Amino acid sequence: MGRNTRKRRTPMATKAIAASAALALGGGGLIWANFYASAHEENSANQTKAAGAQIATIQCPDVGQQLTDVPEGARQGVDKELANLDKQISEAYTRLASTRQAQAGDSGFVNNAILGPLKSKRTAVIDRIGINIRRVGGQAPDNLAEMAECKGMAADANTNDGQAGDGQNDDGQNQDGQDQNQDGGQDQGGDNGQDQGQGGNGGQADNGPAADDFVNIEDVQPNSRNLPNGLAANGDSGSTGSFTTNCGTNENENRNSDNVIVAPGVSNGAQHQHDYVGNQDNDAFTSDEEFLQADTSCQNQGDKSTYYWPVLRIQDGQDEVDANAPGGGQDGNVGTIQQVAQAELKFVGNKTSDVVAMPTALRIITGDAKAFTNGLKNANTSWSCTGFEDRQVTDKYPICPDGSSVVRTSNFQSCWDGQNIDSANHRDHVAFVQADGSCPQGFQAIPQLQAKLVYDVPAPQIENGQVQNAYALDGFPEQLHKPITDHNDFVNFFDENVMNQMVQCINNGEDCQ
Repeated sequence: MGRNTRKRRTPMATKAIAASAALALGGGGLIWANFYASAHEENSANQTKAAGAQIATIQCPDVGQQLTDVPEGARQGVDKELANLDKQISEAYTRLASTRQAQAGDSGFVNNAILGPLKSKRTAVIDRIGINIRRVGGQAPDNLAEMAECKGMAADANTNDGQAGDGQNDDGQNQDGQDQNQDGGQDQGGDNGQDQGQGGNGGQADNGPAADDFVNIEDVQPNSRNLPNGLAANGDSGSTGSFTTNCGTNENENRNSDNVIVAPGVSNGAQHQHDYVGNQDNDAFTSDEEFLQADTSCQNQGDKSTYYWPVLRIQDGQDEVDANAPGGGQDGNVGTIQQVAQAELKFVGNKTSDVVAMPTALRIITGDAKAFTNGLKNANTSWSCTGFEDRQVTDKYPICPDGSSVVRTSNFQSCWDGQNIDSANHRDHVAFVQADGSCPQGFQAIPQLQAKLVYDVPAPQIENGQVQNAYALDGFPEQLHKPITDHNDFVNFFDENVMNQMVQCINNGEDCQ
């Protein structure tokens, strides 16, 4: 099961990585440009609605999600090329953000200087992906070449258009009774205080979040979460027990900007920092055998699983250790990283059946780090505040009242195909429960990981359409730090005996740890 054996670096907390480049997105006030593109392109999740609409970011087809059948022998090469595509998008976005004046004076600048060259670069990488698949006897998707073209995306694009999952509402994420379209047309300039229609994307370096990305939790209606993904699998029937593992809150600041699931063998494959608890040997080069031999922060030493999620920062103008480093300031992630105050990791049962043991090295990603540009198919976010946890928001950061803390909750997929520990797109081998709590045909119930993270962060202030002292997730720069991009990752390295104890506990209706 080993994937990579070459090791290469210590966690971010143990050293500051020097970089000669200044902050990639650290320029002064930026001016939005008019984007002259064809309106209403078909099959686009977040298309530019009319010629001349304001372009805030770049939307590209997510090639990785379309690769559902990649032979094992091609996956390492394909994963590296997919990471190249992510890097190309980030570089194009950086150019977009740093050339606003040129865009304002030239209606063809974005197409000619940014999107055109990006398409050429993506074409070369996508060609190599096809070659990697075919050289081991696989079949690349027929439409692979068509995924090279990217589009400009307006800041008020509705993430619900076109790619919502089954059962998704088409109401523009109006879950709290208010108009919650992304960046809903307010004056959302950055610190440069530009007028409506000429503002930036908010946040430090005009990279988000914006004022409209926040909502007062007291204005949210109870039971308002409207995403179909991430339902709680447990209930008062079926397997009703639970198993809680205590792995701390990453007190030792074990962080890096890799992603061993999506981009194994690629340094800075995530382009944003992750907090890690559980297994202490976490980077893109860690093999399964090394995971099994590593130390763990979990009290139960039989749990060497790795649990990781994007860090939360306060955009306070302060430099972190990664201020000039990849995954940090170079990728638009700025401000002071916030320590998790509480991390609860609980495994629960299934409403309709017993659960079976998870296989060693099972990989699960829940949520989508690119949900702002990808649409909501894989989005799975739940933001709330302590004392208000019946009020969940999906595309907003909550503003909590005094004495209340920010809460991030992730309910993972809890149905397994019974065969694979991973899949080519890192999605298809697991599934969420259906509305009645049962697993889809061909899948069997496994313990559902429910991760609850609590942060004591100061509430941001919003005045005249401007947000001050904002908090935000780390993310890919073109995702503008939108809350809908929250995600959480898990790789199972429970000792077999402890996993069997978990299953027995859950199926017997007991609460264990």
